[in-house]
Amino acid sequence: MRAPGILMSAFVLVMLGGCSPDMDYADLNAFMDEVDARPKGRVEPLPPIETFKPFKYLASNKRSPFDPPVVLKQVDRQDGPKVTPDFNRVKQFLEQYTIGRLAMVGTLAQGPVKYALIQDGDGGVHRVQPGDFMGTDHGRILAVNDTGIELIEIVPDGTGGWVERERTVSLAGGA
Repeated sequence: MRAPGILMSAFVLVMLGGCSPDMDYADLNAFMDEVDARPKGRVEPLPPIETFKPFKYLASNKRSPFDPPVVLKQVDRQDGPKVTPDFNRVKQFLEQYTIGRLAMVGTLAQGPVKYALIQDGDGGVHRVQPGDFMGTDHGRILAVNDTGIELIEIVPDGTGGWVERERTVSLAGGA
């Protein structure tokens, strides 16, 4: 049992021996003197700060220039049957996004049926076909072609009624 204690004591003595004050730091002191003797650098002053007149952005309520353009076609109000959206219908997933946040990114064909690929505002891609709904204005897809989607929306007419409006969502980045 005494051997580990003796070993530990010897180790502590060796470690303390390395901390003796009579070590030679001449090379370190010479280096520090050389660095202190070097000419001091000069830092150029900063250029004066230019003041700018603040700019007030007034187009925040306009369509973003980065959104793809959407072609709108206004349909004349018909004197026939009154148009109203079906509020009892179960909403489809893409009806939570405005048409401006949806983009057509491609088409698929499976037999005689042609599908459109729609990218939602969160980056997900969905397959739609004629008869499906998309957009917050009760938009029903009428046709899918290679260059876009034709749909008809039911929107308020401003007088308490509803009116159908044709709309085209073009293929993003092309045609």
